[in-house]
Amino acid sequence: MEEEKPESSIEFEDLLPVMVARLGTEGLMEELCKGFRLLMDPAKGVITAESLRRSSATALGLGGCITEEEAASMVREGDLDRDGVLDQMEFCVLMLRLSPELMDMHERWS
Repeated sequence: MEEEKPESSIEFEDLLPVMVARLGTEGLMEELCKGFRLLMDPAKGVITAESLRRSSATALGLGGCITEEEAASMVREGDLDRDGVLDQMEFCVLMLRLSPELMDMHERWS
């Protein structure tokens, strides 16, 4: 049995199809690039586990609630070339993969 979400709970995967509908593909990619820049380490130009933790506490206002292991796990999830960091392409692919509804929409378009 699927667990019901509280009405006030909004998940990322719920918003991505809405963003595509409102922004179009190009607009969505621009927003994903902005998100990447928000989370990346400016000196390295990639998202590291540390930059993700730092950004989650400051820019995203999550108050440091992401542990080192959680941040490392998130980076590993999208790290396609296994270099230990996320470049912009890997980040965008990960964001799209995290939205099952958007992937279903893509399959219908194909």
